Amino acid sequence: MFGDLVNPPDREGREKHVPVIVAPDRVKKGEWFDVEVIVGKEMAHPNTLEHHIEGISIFYKEDGNKPVYRVADLTAFPVHADSRIRLRMRVDSAGYIHALSSCNIHGLWESEKRIEVE
Repeated sequence: MFGDLVNPPDREGREKHVPVIVAPDRVKKGEWFDVEVIVGKEMAHPNTLEHHIEGISIFYKEDGNKPVYRVADLTAFPVHADSRIRLRMRVDSAGYIHALSSCNIHGLWESEKRIEVE
């Protein structure tokens, strides 16, 4: 979704930086469901003043010619904040959840997860 603005998926360090989206594959139209986005799920990311995840943003893009909706943002401060966000959301049509994480040294990283709607 963000193209050249983010690091390529095969760049070294991806396991510490790419946001992992944990959500159901299929949901019911208009019903709330849980979403968690975790940075460093595969391998812990450093959380120091010198090197940390600055934030996570979550977006939803419905299929078709629809706008991108901003769902949530987390601004994470170093040392005491964990690099994850948990929320409930609902959608009316199928599409993709997009997550964007920002490392103060290694820049932007992206992932997406398809959501089907019954």
